[in-house]
Amino acid sequence: MRKVGLIGGMSWVSTGMYYEWINQGVAKHCGPMVSAPLLIESLDFAELYGLTKDDEWDRAAEILVNSAKRLEAAGAEALAIAANSMHRLYDQVADAVDVPVLHIADAVGAKMKTAGAVNAALIGTRNVMTESFYRRKLVSHGIDLLPPDMSNVDRTNEIIYEELMRGKASRHSERFFRTMITNLEQAGAKAIVLACTELDMVIDVDANVLPIFDSARIHSEAVVDWILER
Repeated sequence: MRKVGLIGGMSWVSTGMYYEWINQGVAKHCGPMVSAPLLIESLDFAELYGLTKDDEWDRAAEILVNSAKRLEAAGAEALAIAANSMHRLYDQVADAVDVPVLHIADAVGAKMKTAGAVNAALIGTRNVMTESFYRRKLVSHGIDLLPPDMSNVDRTNEIIYEELMRGKASRHSERFFRTMITNLEQAGAKAIVLACTELDMVIDVDANVLPIFDSARIHSEAVVDWILER
C-alpha cells in the first residue's frame, strides 16, 4: 500500500470522518485488521476559517503549503486536502510539492460522470457555492450546475460554521436542508453535490428526493483507490 498525507483540521469533525471512511475502505478490500497508511496533520482551524481578504487567503496558502511540505518530507507519497473550501488554494499546494495532490472536485466530477449525473446543484460554504474554483472543476467533467440560490447561501454558511464544524447537528438544520433540496429539484436539479465535508451530518445521502454525491465520502474513496493502486 502507498502512504497518503492528509491535511486536516478543517474542521476536526470532517477529518475524523475521513480517517474512519479511509480505514473502512482499506479494510473492506484488504481484510478487517488492515489499517490505512496515513500521515495526518491537523491544522488549527481558528487561523483558516471565514477568510474574505486576499491577504488572509495568502496567509492560509502559506499554512497549507508548509503543511504539505512537512507531510511530503515525512514520507507521504500523495496528499489530500480534507476540506472543499481550501481547494481554492489547490494550485499553490500542488505546485509546492513533488507528489500528487488528489483534488476533491475531480473525484466528485468523475464519480458523477460515471453515474450519468450531469445536471446538479452545489451545496457548501459561501466561497464554494459562489466562486468559480470548485464549479469550474465539475464543469470540466461535463457537469452542468445550477446557479447558486443566493437566498440560501448565508443560512447554509451559518449552519456549517456555527453548528457542523463544532460537531453539532440540529433538527432545524436537517429540516432546512430537506426543504432546500426539494426546492432545488423543483428548480431543475437532477442531483445534489454536498461540497462541504460536514454536510453528511445533517443530510441523509440515501434518503432524499435526488441522488446525493457526498464530496467527503467520494474523496475518501479516491484516497483508498490511490493507496491500493486501483
